[in-house]
Amino acid sequence: MHSKLFRILHSTVLVALLVLGTGWQSLATARTADHGYAALPRQQQLLVDDLEQRTFEWFWQSADPKTGLIPDAYPGHSFSSIAAVGFGLTAYGVGVERGYITREQAVERTLATLRFFRHAPQNDSEDDATGYHGFYYHFLDMQTGKRVKRFVELSSVDTTLLLGGVLFAESYYDRETPQEKEIRQLADAIYREVDWTWMQPRRPLISMGWTPGGKFIPSDWRGYDEGMLVYILALGSPTHPVEADAWKAWLSTNDRTWGTFQGQTFLNFAPLFGHQYTEVWVDFRGIRDSWSREHDLDYFENSRRATYAQRAYAIANPAGWTGYGANVWGLTASNGPGDMEVTDGTTERKFYGYTARGAGLEDITDDGTIAPTAAGGSIAFAPEIVIPDLQEMKHRYGASIYDQYGFVDAFNPTFHAKSRPRSGQLMPGQGWADTKQLGIDQGPIVLMIENWRSDFVWKVMKKNPYVRKGLERAGFSGGWLSAEPPAT
Repeated sequence: MHSKLFRILHSTVLVALLVLGTGWQSLATARTADHGYAALPRQQQLLVDDLEQRTFEWFWQSADPKTGLIPDAYPGHSFSSIAAVGFGLTAYGVGVERGYITREQAVERTLATLRFFRHAPQNDSEDDATGYHGFYYHFLDMQTGKRVKRFVELSSVDTTLLLGGVLFAESYYDRETPQEKEIRQLADAIYREVDWTWMQPRRPLISMGWTPGGKFIPSDWRGYDEGMLVYILALGSPTHPVEADAWKAWLSTNDRTWGTFQGQTFLNFAPLFGHQYTEVWVDFRGIRDSWSREHDLDYFENSRRATYAQRAYAIANPAGWTGYGANVWGLTASNGPGDMEVTDGTTERKFYGYTARGAGLEDITDDGTIAPTAAGGSIAFAPEIVIPDLQEMKHRYGASIYDQYGFVDAFNPTFHAKSRPRSGQLMPGQGWADTKQLGIDQGPIVLMIENWRSDFVWKVMKKNPYVRKGLERAGFSGGWLSAEPPAT
């Protein structure tokens, strides 16, 4: 995970159906208002429906049903990404609400996952552990469930993304059955075990991670990025909370990246994943902390502006990459054709493998590689520009970039090399395309589509007392935080 590394268009009538007295509204049988979806042309509705279900199926089909571990990349052999597991645990709820799977199926898979993480070995050994101090290693072996290689860190942010799914499960599975009670108990225990204060060798900041050999990583989460959720969950902990000054310390460098880029004034973070990851689980519409109050916007609006800026960058296309335009855009961390230089006529182009691509005030990392998750994961911020982008990419490049699991991770229309790329495939006359998807890029697509359509994940997370506590301790107020917590 890297250190630099969604308003309403239209509403339809809310139809409510109470299920078994729990108070939860089932989208599978009585759809909640789809914000803007009902106003879309039929062709775009079909695209959204298809993409959401195919992307969900990636998680459902790729996970190990015995442990719940989800691969970093699929199809093909891969280690597990704990962040992908967090996205998957949340996607299972979407699957229930959309009718892709039954609630019983989701309960079974979720229980397997939580049982695995609750009982996985936690110790300081190099090779015989899944985690330590309640945190988990970034990548785990799909068979053993232990740290996959010695270079893999005990990751604070990837543990946090896993916990996003864990806490979603705790709040979503609210029925009084033995299985759902166990889900809540396991989820609560997993969260309570995380010793956030141990991950603070340089208080009040939180370190990016730890390794048995190298000990704490010398970098901390500071400034606007995906580390935002780390602090929210660390502040909300009932057992090992960090002090409130940790949020102030995280905010301390934000003004360095506040400015105007491509006609938008916002808090910059070049790759779009930094605007998406926390907002998959937290609805920032109308709630503000001290920094956002001073700048008269909420973080949701900030992310909307970042999305528009990326589209404007693609229209400007300063480096002259093939295919860029108003309806083909999107840079974020993704796979790429590989680290190499290719001469195209008189122009020499440098390409990359996996890297955090992006465009912003302080950083532009761009080799012509477009990641559909950059737009798809921002659909809740700016559906009016995201949906035409998704539609045009699928129309222009077809089956080369859109398969049984939705969009492949990335593609590059500029890449034309005589030798085979190090990964992916060449599209005849159209450049390079990946042949697989990544869990951390699939997650924002399916979850943000559902947040845009129904606020589903956001509604569930608003019921979670730990998320609310973390936001309040960080100084957030207003909006939905001013209302009474939803009944649990």
